[in-house]
Amino acid sequence: MHTEQQLIQRIARSLPCAPGAERVPIGLGDDAAAIALSRGANIVVSCDAFIEGTHFLADGPADSAGYKALVRAASDLAAMGARPEFFLLSLALPNAHTGRWLSGFLHGMGRAARQLKMSVIGGDTTRGRIIAVNVTVLGEAAFGDLVTRSGARPGDGIYVSGRLGGAKLALELIRRGLGNRRRFGRILRPYLYPTIRGQLGEWLGQNHVASAMMDISDGISTDLARLCLASGVGARVWGESIPCVEISPRIAAQMPGLRLNPLKMALHGGDDYELLFTIPPERKDKLRDSPEFSELTQVGEITPGQDVLISDGDGNFRSLKARGWDPFRKG
Repeated sequence: MHTEQQLIQRIARSLPCAPGAERVPIGLGDDAAAIALSRGANIVVSCDAFIEGTHFLADGPADSAGYKALVRAASDLAAMGARPEFFLLSLALPNAHTGRWLSGFLHGMGRAARQLKMSVIGGDTTRGRIIAVNVTVLGEAAFGDLVTRSGARPGDGIYVSGRLGGAKLALELIRRGLGNRRRFGRILRPYLYPTIRGQLGEWLGQNHVASAMMDISDGISTDLARLCLASGVGARVWGESIPCVEISPRIAAQMPGLRLNPLKMALHGGDDYELLFTIPPERKDKLRDSPEFSELTQVGEITPGQDVLISDGDGNFRSLKARGWDPFRKG
């Protein structure tokens, strides 16, 4: 059994790809690819699969599936400082889902498209045994404004936006049959209707503040390891500084017998779509002018070497294992 990272590396070895070429300055291995235009800009492209049973449940809200399918794809462009503008939708559906379910799906995707100011420009439809969605998003960014995963250097601060673990908490409620209860609407929203940090990502790129950046889609333990691998560095994470989901006694009472650990949910939960980025010390003061500055938190620093470590609150550091979402992991 291979991990997702190993599968991507296998694809890169087997198919023609040209990262760093004149027309493709950024290729396979980052959140999105960039295609250079002659007028001083990049077309930025990414695609995202959204499969029934792997990424969502067919008996869940159809409008959530449509909304989330587009938002999570657009998040890859925001994570590089690009503005998503257009998308293509490929959709495979069983016959039983071409009526009411599809209407709900399209309603949700339309709502996301209007919020993100995106337009559909094509795609494909076919019949399938299960629901399979693929969204390709296209945007644009000026030369020099794109932020990749590979620019972090020792001494850079590690930052995240928002709170982490909220989507994981919502998923646990849904798994226990509580996803339709209106009183949990605000708590369920991060999983069903996530928000991306497009304005922040653009600002960090256009103002050349971030040295490396990606979105937190699979959990910070996994995504930080990917950023460090791409940059050839290590990291020290301050566990006590991570902004974790808040779990009220009322919510905990809905899941008796389940030990809810906010830090573990923040580290490994995934589906948060917040930004993870690094900033050199000399640019730290610029961050005060950023959008949503009050929702940004420094959670560690980049180090030489390859080890990714996390503190336990008493000044002791241990290895931070990548235990976030991986569709190819057993169990």
